[in-house]
Amino acid sequence: MKKLLSLMLAIILAFTLTACSNDEAKNENPNEAEGAKEFRVGLECNYAPFNWTQSEETEDSVPIPSGGYADGYDVQIAKKIAEGLGRELVIVKTEWDGLTPAVNSGKIDAIIAGMSPTAERALTIDFTDPYYESDLVVVVKKDGAYANAKSLEDFANSKITGQLNTFHYSVIDQIPNVKKQNALENFPAMIVALESGKIDGYVSERPGAVSAVASNPDLTFVSFEEGNGFEASPEDVAIAVGLKKDSEFKEQINEILKGISEEERQTLMDEAVANQPLQQ
Repeated sequence: MKKLLSLMLAIILAFTLTACSNDEAKNENPNEAEGAKEFRVGLECNYAPFNWTQSEETEDSVPIPSGGYADGYDVQIAKKIAEGLGRELVIVKTEWDGLTPAVNSGKIDAIIAGMSPTAERALTIDFTDPYYESDLVVVVKKDGAYANAKSLEDFANSKITGQLNTFHYSVIDQIPNVKKQNALENFPAMIVALESGKIDGYVSERPGAVSAVASNPDLTFVSFEEGNGFEASPEDVAIAVGLKKDSEFKEQINEILKGISEEERQTLMDEAVANQPLQQ
C-alpha cells in the first residue's frame, strides 16, 4: 500500500511540474498564439496624407485599439502588406520618437509612418525597399513674404523649422543666413506656428504640403526646380518600412512591394489626399 501511495504521489507531482512548466512557457510569450497572426504597425496617425486619425469608420479605415480609426497612404500600404503576409493588421498609434524603440523592443513589427531610410536610422533599424518617393518643399503663408520664392536664397533670413528628429529639420541649414527655429513635434504644431506668425515656413515632403494646403486655404508651398532647392540623397526623400535588425519580414515585404505598381501607388496617394480630414 505504501509503495502504491508513493507511486501515485510521484505521478501527481510529475503532472504538476509539467503543468507549471507549460504555464511558465506561456507566460514567457503571453500573446504568442494570438500575436502569431498579427502584423503590428506603428505610426503617428497624425501626418496626413500619409496617416491620420478620424473619429468615424469608413470603408478604408482601420480601427485603432486605443480609440478612433486610422487612414491614409501608410495605412493602405500596411493593409496590402498584412494581406500579403496572411496576417491581421493591428495599428499601434505611437509618437514619432517612440517608433524606433517600439520596433526594436518588439512592441510593433514594423514602422509604416512616412519614414525615410536615412543612413543614421539604418544604424539602428533595417529598411525595406521604398514604397514612395517624394521631394522637399517649404510650406508658407499664401499672402506672406515668401510665397513667391523660387530658390533657397530667397529664404535668406527667414524663420524656418521642421519636425523633430527628421531629415527635414537638418536640411534647413542649407538656407543662407536662415534663422533656424526649434524643431516641433508634429505637423499640426508647425501649421499653428506658421499661421500665428511665429515662423515663416516649415520643410515638408510634397504630399504633406499638398495635404496641409488642402486643409488650410491660407497656406501654400514653394517647390524648387533642380539646382535651386535642397540637396538630398535618394534615401532621404524616399519612404520605406522600418524593421528590427534581421527581421523575418524584410524579404517577404520587399516581394509584396514589388507587386504594387507605381501607378497604383500614385493612385493610393491621390485618394489619401482627397480623403484626408479637413483639419490636420
